[in-house]
Amino acid sequence: MAYFAKLGTGNIIEKVISINNSVITDINGIEQEQLGVDFINKLYNTRDVWKQTSYNRTFRKNYAGIGYQYDQTRDAFIAPKPFNSWILNEDTCRWNAPVAMPTTELEDNQYYSWNESIINWEIKTRI
Repeated sequence: MAYFAKLGTGNIIEKVISINNSVITDINGIEQEQLGVDFINKLYNTRDVWKQTSYNRTFRKNYAGIGYQYDQTRDAFIAPKPFNSWILNEDTCRWNAPVAMPTTELEDNQYYSWNESIINWEIKTRI
């Protein structure tokens, strides 16, 4: 399957759909993104902007999700920023906490959770 993300205002992803790989494969057996875009726009009778996305992140850094943004300069899909303090990793185009999550082993009913008010990880207990 080939996956395509519909870009809306501000390049925010509005929809992600799948189509058969045969639709985007040219007569030489090479996948062509534009074939998919043309097929989708003809199918829906639109002129929307679509970008192909990869489930296994082989291109455009991340699989597109609704609410993600397509960054044209990086040619990447970027998730919404989870917290104000988090920093975009330019190589992966994924958000990282400004403090690494501890690697200390926890009890079975505990987990680490980001606390934005203290800009650090804290231990939480499952109830």
